[in-house]
Amino acid sequence: MGTASQPARPARAGDEPFDTARYRQALGTFATGITVVTTRAPDGSLAGVTCNSFNSLSLSPPLVLWSLRKDSRSLPAFQDAGHFAVNVLAHDQEAVSRTFASKGEDRFAQVDHRPGVAGLPLIEGAVSRFQCRLRQEVDGGDHVLFIGEVLDFAHEPRPALVFHEGAYKTTATTADLDTVA
Repeated sequence: MGTASQPARPARAGDEPFDTARYRQALGTFATGITVVTTRAPDGSLAGVTCNSFNSLSLSPPLVLWSLRKDSRSLPAFQDAGHFAVNVLAHDQEAVSRTFASKGEDRFAQVDHRPGVAGLPLIEGAVSRFQCRLRQEVDGGDHVLFIGEVLDFAHEPRPALVFHEGAYKTTATTADLDTVA
């Protein structure tokens, strides 16, 4: 545990250098949901990124958080927009995840979406959608944490898409897939 003047250092044997690749591999053992976070910038342009750092933060008031790399080209849009939407992807939306993880210019042309609160693009077919007002930004090392107050949400009881150990997977069981097919 670090002190206020000295941050905690990762535990490692002796003076071995910190192994970032192994650290990422260890983090990958934690299964995460896959989301696409979207916004409408002040100039009206749409921005969206694939994100697996989404979490609930509080029930009262309803708050969520997610993070974005500081070197992301989409960062200014999210910082300036004032609102964002978190679209939790369904088990059959791997292509949507890959589209928003790419560096393509008009990702929204490839994905069905509709406008929500403040014109936020909502991804069709998502299992859950959280429309949020940006409440706070927090510096998080090489990321910025976005905390949002949930203004509206929707949920469809369908299996979700997850990421685990470097691969897309689903929360679906065989019985679940039989009922959604």
